[in-house]
Amino acid sequence: MQHPLFLQRRLHLAIIAAFSHATAFAADSSTPDTNSVESSIQEVVVQSNKLAGAITSGTKESITAKQIAENINAITTAEALNYLPSTHVRERYIGDRNGILVMRVNSSVASAQTTVYADNLLLSNFLNNSYSTAPRWGMVAPEEIDRIDVLYGPFSALYPGNSAGGVVLMSTRMPERFEAHAKLDVFKQNFKLYGTDQSYNGTHGSLSIGSKSNNWSWLVNVDHLDNNGQPQTFGAATKASVTGTPAFTNVSGEIRDIDTSGNPRIITSAIGADATVQDNATLKLAYDISPELRASYTLGTWQNKSTTYVSNYLRDASGNAVFNTSSSGAGKYVKFNGDTSYYTLSGTSPGYSESEHYMHGLSLKSSTRGAWDWEVIASLYDQRKDNSLTAANKANLYDSGLGNSRPGGTITTGDGTGWTTLDLRSEYRPGGDLKSAHRLSFGYHFDRYELKSVTSTILNDWLSGDPAATPSSNSFGKTQTQAVYLQDAWQITPTWKTVVGGRLEQWKAYDGSNFNAANVPAYQQMNYASRTSNDFSPKLSISYQASKDWAYRASFGQGVRYPTVAEIFQVINLPNNVKQNDPNLKPEKVRSAELVAETNLSKGSLRTSFFFEDKRDALISQSDTTVIPNISSIQNVDKVRTYGIEAVLGLNDALVNGLDLNGSVTYTNSTIVANSRNPGLVDTDQPRIPAWRATMVATYHANERLTYSLSYRYSGHQHNALFNTATKQYNDINPDVYGAVSKYSVFDAKLQYKLARQWTGSVGINNIGSYKYYVNPNPYPQRTFFASMKFDY
Repeated sequence: MQHPLFLQRRLHLAIIAAFSHATAFAADSSTPDTNSVESSIQEVVVQSNKLAGAITSGTKESITAKQIAENINAITTAEALNYLPSTHVRERYIGDRNGILVMRVNSSVASAQTTVYADNLLLSNFLNNSYSTAPRWGMVAPEEIDRIDVLYGPFSALYPGNSAGGVVLMSTRMPERFEAHAKLDVFKQNFKLYGTDQSYNGTHGSLSIGSKSNNWSWLVNVDHLDNNGQPQTFGAATKASVTGTPAFTNVSGEIRDIDTSGNPRIITSAIGADATVQDNATLKLAYDISPELRASYTLGTWQNKSTTYVSNYLRDASGNAVFNTSSSGAGKYVKFNGDTSYYTLSGTSPGYSESEHYMHGLSLKSSTRGAWDWEVIASLYDQRKDNSLTAANKANLYDSGLGNSRPGGTITTGDGTGWTTLDLRSEYRPGGDLKSAHRLSFGYHFDRYELKSVTSTILNDWLSGDPAATPSSNSFGKTQTQAVYLQDAWQITPTWKTVVGGRLEQWKAYDGSNFNAANVPAYQQMNYASRTSNDFSPKLSISYQASKDWAYRASFGQGVRYPTVAEIFQVINLPNNVKQNDPNLKPEKVRSAELVAETNLSKGSLRTSFFFEDKRDALISQSDTTVIPNISSIQNVDKVRTYGIEAVLGLNDALVNGLDLNGSVTYTNSTIVANSRNPGLVDTDQPRIPAWRATMVATYHANERLTYSLSYRYSGHQHNALFNTATKQYNDINPDVYGAVSKYSVFDAKLQYKLARQWTGSVGINNIGSYKYYVNPNPYPQRTFFASMKFDY
């Protein structure tokens, strides 16, 4: 591994070279201003009208509904983000509920380090910082989107410390007259891996109707998704240490390969093929109290029913399917033809989940464009029903748990989990309009997250049996954050501008407890004391418009990311059956900087950004090697340093008229530089941060009716786990196989044709080359075909 200082020198040289050929881009304001210095830099996409006071001081990239329709085979909202610079959503199959947003500095299991809003309603799930708590993408249908803006880094005082990775602002539309839209998508994936070789099909439909009459406007959208996903994990055989000649079963059909650590592996089954049926409905109402004041209400519902299936590869001598081995008796071991060793088989358990979530949003917003504008936003997200059931592994070798005689299992319920938010925001312009030299933003924020998670055993029939009277484990807890902020965008001269501000936050964790029946009695029920933290996060951005075509910006900001409910109140089982939590985890404190240069080209623009993050007390799952026995849990790591460079190019009418090109390249280095609990990890990589990322979208408008698009996505090497201090190497020495976080190089294509004034059809292919790539351990989709028909009235 190259020393970080050597890499820094190389990167500094690259920055100097970039700055000699490019220029910085100035801070943008909440509404377009043709007389501001920012207007001299051409935008590849138009700017959005954001909420009152939303002045950004960092890099922003955007994508519009038109671009999504032309370029992306988007069945879900999350898929619309995959071609923005340094941005990726970990959607393992269409409709994946665990689609984590990945940006410059956060990994694919760090959901609490980015923030997602839809019409200023919070969709981010800050109950945990995990692969399992993705933003609630399902609350917004792709057909509702008007545009998406992405902000990079914690440089705006308007957003919490969870914005250190980035902020996504989705804007949906409200009708100005009667309108109706309908869309139908069908898609098919051809998937081949190990013993699985079959097609997985799905359908998606969306219908919306809306209108405006006098001061009232309304919009109703319903969305239905039915998809069969590919297997997500694969069962493996484990070599057993036996004495004598035990009873065993001869089996065949296994598949052998090499695992991520370079060791031989035997694959025996496919697990977790997810058949999901999701229904989303949204009602939006707006009333114009006056020409300058609007009240709005949003009701969103999302329902999901998901079944995960298993399939076996193994057969015994009589041709019977073999799924599992039992814990004892004649079914404990298997042997493979030509192999003298005895093996046990990992469990192949089916599962079922059912969810019913509701979101309420209420806002009152002024739009005078004069001296004062303000906005009040309140939201409630309620996981009214959230059940997940899993079958236990049967001792019967030949029963997967899907037959008439079902085994017991477990059920985890999260009913009542959710969050509430309140934001009071205002902007004051002393000059009386948007051209004011000062634009002062200030406001108040409140949020509360509540976790309710109960796991119980089902003794008979995991699908319809009754849970045990006493749960096997549970976790409860709440977190609350209050914040006030102040920020001033000051146009010092026609060429100089600064945005300076700060955010003062008070965080509280309380009502925390957990129970685990497997622990010794003294540690079964644990109740935790309340705790608070008060923090201030300063922000500063300085922009310089060197000429009509050249501009520079330097941004600095701190963000405080507080521990989530699950991080501090989770259940951890330690050796000797002793349970220990760490409810005193410190918040992550991030200090970030960005230097940006942007220049106009004759037919577009080029931006180069150098970004830097210094994270103290980073919350990472690791082993504490300073105690015996070692404790593996989420712990505060003293310091993680991340830096990189990003180049973004946008061209209109490139090479030929009608051809638009948009692309990006990002280099990132993320290193643990101080770790008192595990010193052996110093100067090693933070997992799941790829060194290189790239995107390219080529769109050719053949005429007013026909559009072709070819897109490319690349992500380079990244480790799937921390450095192994025992073996003195990373465990993924074979990084591009099942079980790793692999690199990928994927082409997508789409053709859109306007059949008539109200009818538009499209066909597309994702992963044209059927590239096999993985996200520890799950495989991403292989070649997938799409066909869509849309009606607009």
